[in-house]
Amino acid sequence: MPDVHTPARPPALGEDGGPSASELLDFARRAATDPALVASLPLDPEGRTWLRLDGPGGSEAWLIGWPPGTGTGWHDHGGSRGAFAAAAGELTEQSLAAALPTEGWKILELADDVDRERRLSDGHGRAFGPHHVHQVLNLSADTHAVSVHAYYPPLPLMRRYSRTGPVLRLEAVEQPEEWA
Repeated sequence: MPDVHTPARPPALGEDGGPSASELLDFARRAATDPALVASLPLDPEGRTWLRLDGPGGSEAWLIGWPPGTGTGWHDHGGSRGAFAAAAGELTEQSLAAALPTEGWKILELADDVDRERRLSDGHGRAFGPHHVHQVLNLSADTHAVSVHAYYPPLPLMRRYSRTGPVLRLEAVEQPEEWA
């Protein structure tokens, strides 16, 4: 898909010199409220679609279309911090309120009361740190959703998990070339 370039304000710098999670969220919210940008995304009734955006301060950003009933599955962001905001429709984020170790395990049993769920629509979003594990879902039966996501540093990898009750299991590690 073609790259789409969105002007960005100078970032608020994180400890590593990149944009902070709040700056990524500010970018995602501004991009999510840009009607021309949102309308530029081709929507597919069968699967998610995306356009790569220029994020602030060297971050990686994506405009993503979500057909009804689709989702990401449980995943992390390879140690990158990030943010996302809904641009159209409503998304549900299910996340874990615990900083999980990112390496050195294949199966974890989660403690009680770590599950969080939030619904995001109309430019609302959330920022997260480098140990965030979540899944994002479009639970609508008939409405596409669109969102903007930004990550810094650009995603070095993504770990995919399966979950059965309190058990979280590492299933795969994806590399950036797999998302091109």
